[in-house]
Amino acid sequence: MDFPLVLVVLTFACGLGWLIDLVVLQKPRKAKLLQARTDMGITNEQAVSDEQQGVLDKVAKEPYLIELSKSFFPVFFVVLVVRSFLIEPFQIPSGSMLPTLKVDDFILVNKYAYGVRLPVVGTKVIPYKDPARGDVMVFKFPKNPKINFIKRVVGVPGDRIRYQNKQLYVNNQLVEAELTQAPSLQNRMGRYTEKLGEVTHQIYKANSAPRVNKTWVVPEGHYFVMGDNRDNSNDSRFWGFVPDELVVGQAFAVWMHWESIFSAPSFGENRWIQ
Repeated sequence: MDFPLVLVVLTFACGLGWLIDLVVLQKPRKAKLLQARTDMGITNEQAVSDEQQGVLDKVAKEPYLIELSKSFFPVFFVVLVVRSFLIEPFQIPSGSMLPTLKVDDFILVNKYAYGVRLPVVGTKVIPYKDPARGDVMVFKFPKNPKINFIKRVVGVPGDRIRYQNKQLYVNNQLVEAELTQAPSLQNRMGRYTEKLGEVTHQIYKANSAPRVNKTWVVPEGHYFVMGDNRDNSNDSRFWGFVPDELVVGQAFAVWMHWESIFSAPSFGENRWIQ
């Protein structure tokens, strides 16, 4: 289900119902109410009996669909504005961003970090800033835009990216990665501290995993992204660049961890995303 499209359609339908009532239906309804009061001989100052009030309420009652539209339009409108232009929640489905993000972390994404975009179509209407190296970015998967991906921005337009022998180079400069936790029998992933742009963060690398040795030049209007779990991530090394029009926003916080509906949610690991 394309939830943004469904939300837009529901908001439009409810708003249209409200508008139809305001322009077309409300005036005849008020005229019927006035006529009913006249027929019963009720003046503005006159007290109304329970029976008369029941008749008047029936005459003044809005059609069911109009009543629903007026009730739900403000709710749908607020959700649409917040979700489309401000903040949207996501759930992490895989371990490609370990150790930064765990499976079943619930995150918040800043939708206006890279400018304001129209819902559904994603067209940028108010530019702000561009994604920078080190940002954790949510985007629509280029191979299937109905799916959202989350990765770290490694290369911006014009960058020359080289990944060789599990070493990352940006514009021919080695991105230093300091080993902070060696692989063990329990965890065969080595943990490293890496500084990419202005962001210092943690990554995993597995010495035994297959190596990708290749060089890319990031074209204009595109970004090169990689998962922090370097040897367990489906990213730009395998399917190419992320076009700017598919960018959703910048992930900035983990607000909950919830493994399944049969377990209790945890708020003990809430944190800012580095």
